[in-house]
Amino acid sequence: MIRLKDLSVSFKEFQLGPLHLDVPEGVFFMLMGPTGSGKTLLLETIAGLVKPDTGTIEVAGHDVTDNPPGRRSVGIVYQDTALFPHLSVRQNIMYGVRYSSNRNDYDFDVLVEVLDLRRLLDRLPGKLSGGEKQRTALARALITGPEVILLDEPLSSLDQMFKGEIRNELKRLHNETGTTFLMTTHDFTDALSMGTHGAVIRDGKIEQEGTIDEIFYSPATPFMASFIGMKNVFPVEFDGNLADIRELSVRHTFPRNGRGFIAVPPESVVISCTSSVTSERNRFFGTISSIEQMGASCSVSVDCSSFVIVSHVTRNAVIELKLTAGSEVYISFKASSVHVF
Repeated sequence: MIRLKDLSVSFKEFQLGPLHLDVPEGVFFMLMGPTGSGKTLLLETIAGLVKPDTGTIEVAGHDVTDNPPGRRSVGIVYQDTALFPHLSVRQNIMYGVRYSSNRNDYDFDVLVEVLDLRRLLDRLPGKLSGGEKQRTALARALITGPEVILLDEPLSSLDQMFKGEIRNELKRLHNETGTTFLMTTHDFTDALSMGTHGAVIRDGKIEQEGTIDEIFYSPATPFMASFIGMKNVFPVEFDGNLADIRELSVRHTFPRNGRGFIAVPPESVVISCTSSVTSERNRFFGTISSIEQMGASCSVSVDCSSFVIVSHVTRNAVIELKLTAGSEVYISFKASSVHVF
């Protein structure tokens, strides 16, 4: 596990922290955030490549704040792999062993079999594909048997075919080794397909942490809702189970009072052409202001006078309901689908 307490780092004009972060043992932890939010700096601080101004870093229950990189039981893999071009795959993998203080090294033969590197051991990095380079870099990081593997956007420079291949390799490797993985990414597909836990960092501070489901399906702040792509975020005045948006009231299931925000996932918004009785507690009349095609689905914006709400529906539904800009429709959604902040 990784535990960061009151950690802060000053780097040029940027301030990381102070922040607290707990990464449970054995999880696949995804660190997300906008460009320039401090993701790579945080990884390099955990790895010992950057010295913190304040705070402590614990790895597997040991305080490693003042330890050099080779005495932290941490391996790091960058997106460009940083392989030595003049060394073979075998030599690259074994390079770090001489500098490591760990005594639980992985068996070389087992590792190259797990990562399917046997036939590549005598090749130079210049003769490897993108996926083969990533597997070699992973082997070099794992050979010393670290408690933690840090991955700095390892898939960002790969095409889609290689991304799928490396995602599968990372998931399998994590499951087989039980090592704690901490990976930075901009790609939500990475987080949703591989991650079990995660955090979002913003301007050097942790915005939200928890399980991947909590982050993507229960955003805690308006920024989080916006960051994960959740549309329909509105400022409201709460009155118990009602959230007032100008003259309209939205029902929700989290009683509170005062000002705040709500968010309604577009997938939860149902469009109909008639005012039929449904189980949804929220039902409003509006006019379609725009329809945007998104592959097999469409994003339909409906102006309800007090707010414009977006619904995601299939292209077939748009055709069957004969929806066009200017169409008058009813939108509905359940109270339980409303997120409150």
